[in-house]
Amino acid sequence: MRFELTKDFLDQLRLAIVEENNTWIIEHIHELHFADIADLLDQLNNEEAKYVYFQLSEDVQADVLMELEEDIRDRFLKSLSSKEMADQLENLDSDDAADILGELPEEKIQEVISQMEDDEAAEDIVELLNYDEDTAGGLMQKEFIKAKMSWPVNRCLVELRRQAENVENVYTIYVVDDANRLVGLLSLKRLLFADIKTHISDLYQKKNIISVKTNDSSDDVAKIMYKYDLVSIPVVDLQNKLVGRITIDDIVDIIKEQADKDFQMATGISDKIESNSSVWRVSRARLPWLLIGMLGGIFAANVISGFTDQISHIPTLALFIPLITAMGGNVGVQSSAIVVQALAKGTDQFDRIFKRLTKEALVGLLNGTFLAAIIYGIATFFGNAILGMVVSISLFVVIIFAGIFGTLIPLILNKYKIDPALATGPFVTTLNDVLGLFIYFTVGILLYS
Repeated sequence: MRFELTKDFLDQLRLAIVEENNTWIIEHIHELHFADIADLLDQLNNEEAKYVYFQLSEDVQADVLMELEEDIRDRFLKSLSSKEMADQLENLDSDDAADILGELPEEKIQEVISQMEDDEAAEDIVELLNYDEDTAGGLMQKEFIKAKMSWPVNRCLVELRRQAENVENVYTIYVVDDANRLVGLLSLKRLLFADIKTHISDLYQKKNIISVKTNDSSDDVAKIMYKYDLVSIPVVDLQNKLVGRITIDDIVDIIKEQADKDFQMATGISDKIESNSSVWRVSRARLPWLLIGMLGGIFAANVISGFTDQISHIPTLALFIPLITAMGGNVGVQSSAIVVQALAKGTDQFDRIFKRLTKEALVGLLNGTFLAAIIYGIATFFGNAILGMVVSISLFVVIIFAGIFGTLIPLILNKYKIDPALATGPFVTTLNDVLGLFIYFTVGILLYS
């Protein structure tokens, strides 16, 4: 049955904390899913959360810690002593522990590492800290299952049982040679049904082995795992020696972070913003794009000022200015969003780009024709047939140009290694506003003259 967090439950929990009723806490909390426990701790203050947290078993603590909101987890960990933090990190997977330590100052990292009793775990964490966090090496964990191709099945089973003690989820058995070079994958089913004297070299899969290098970017890893529908992927060094694995939960985190970043970028926020970010940081992230929007508004006003005589003679032209700017911006954002999505999946070949441009032009023709026909009747009702022609022709041209620009701009930004998500925000909207107004008034002058 799914747990539902209520105010009454929180009140009872706070009362149990005040009365130090550990029996009630263990009885009502310990059996919950760790994600539900994390939600509970998010609702408590730091001291209350610490009290409940330390009533949990070590395995549950590790899972709960990684489910906490990032800002709450950081605040919680900073309130622990170096020894307490070291004890918590020893219960985590190596990649999660490295991620947490990587946010700390260098002196604090050394202090925490020195307090760890598990030397092997400490070595793994230190090794991971040497990789850039945005690479496969920074994402990987050191806990995985491997078998040597020279082992017979009976020895392999013994070795795998020993290794599995430190591995929470066993997705794949990696096969290596005597030099620890990755040579293939082993099916658990084939291993279980094989004769105990059979060697692993006769069982493992040798073809189509998908792996990544330690210096591959996290984006490349995400694309590879998405393309081949993998739940885990081995990581090898430049000598093809097996050094770790990346699991799907880490890639989901990367995809979520990238989606959050793209969403913020599309709305005109350039820096990563968290719920606890300072007013100054939030303001600094938003201000550049507000300035771009204001600059675009100035250009748009300048375009309108060049046609004041025409507007004074034909006031009804002003009625459809918001329509032209809004439609241009909407079409541009729609087109750029589709292209940005395609680029995120690794679709950037020239032939596909050309097909995308052609498709957007055809979509613009179809939508432009349909909308222009509708607006012709409406504009004619408000003014006359000439006004209807001006608005309908302008809208038709604006929709086609906005679709093409919305496709081209993210492609150009991507070519110059600039995040194409910028194209779905104020950048493309402002450009289409100015262009749309210029087209509108130019068509108006030509037809009315």
